[in-house]
Amino acid sequence: MFEAHTLLIASCLLVGAILYTSVGHAGASAYIAIMTLFDLPPLVIKPTALTLNIFVSSYTSLRYIKSHFFNKSLFLYLSFGSIPAAYIGGHINLPSNIYRPIIGVLLLLSGVRFLVQSLHTDKAHREINKVIAVFIGSCVGFLSGITGTGGGIFLSPLIIWLGWVSVKQASGTVAAFIFVNSTAGLLGNLQSTSSLPTELPVFLVAVLLGAFIGTRFGIKRFSSVGVKRALGFVLLIAGVKFLFA
Repeated sequence: MFEAHTLLIASCLLVGAILYTSVGHAGASAYIAIMTLFDLPPLVIKPTALTLNIFVSSYTSLRYIKSHFFNKSLFLYLSFGSIPAAYIGGHINLPSNIYRPIIGVLLLLSGVRFLVQSLHTDKAHREINKVIAVFIGSCVGFLSGITGTGGGIFLSPLIIWLGWVSVKQASGTVAAFIFVNSTAGLLGNLQSTSSLPTELPVFLVAVLLGAFIGTRFGIKRFSSVGVKRALGFVLLIAGVKFLFA
């Protein structure tokens, strides 16, 4: 029988997964915030968040790709830059007081921007700039490796703002990007997997159930406006988490 404490954490992870996967994210920033609030050891949090991210993003990306919300070319350019950068970033453990305030403010501004953009129509489609896409992938990959996230909270605002994909196409493209990024980040700090908690199977069941529910909302229920609003709230939550968690 699982302890009430474990089930409570799993329930919170479930809610986080529902919200994040509805916009094509895997939820690492939410998982980090939840585990931090429940006082899990810091050495456990980063590898656990990345492991949950790998499982959730693999399922989420398959669901969005199957529904044709995916840009293969953009994914390949982004991944070309992100995979080695995430691997390198996974080796680095910077003091949180250096990067967290900066990232938190950027996420809050991005969240407000999306809530405002939800009142307007999508940008016209623009041709992907290959060099810029590789550069963005490298920067996001490095940040995600350092922070223990999949990078979706940084990537989604950029590719939608640049007009490279529609809002819903961004969801599938970002989900697949998160999968390769999280895998590279975890491989970059493979020794950290020795700190994975014994409760991990319970957490995995919770987030996969959340992904099942969240992707159904994102694919079938949410309009582009709905996705923008949900993404705005996700970014605001992530920003608050980086600033105050």
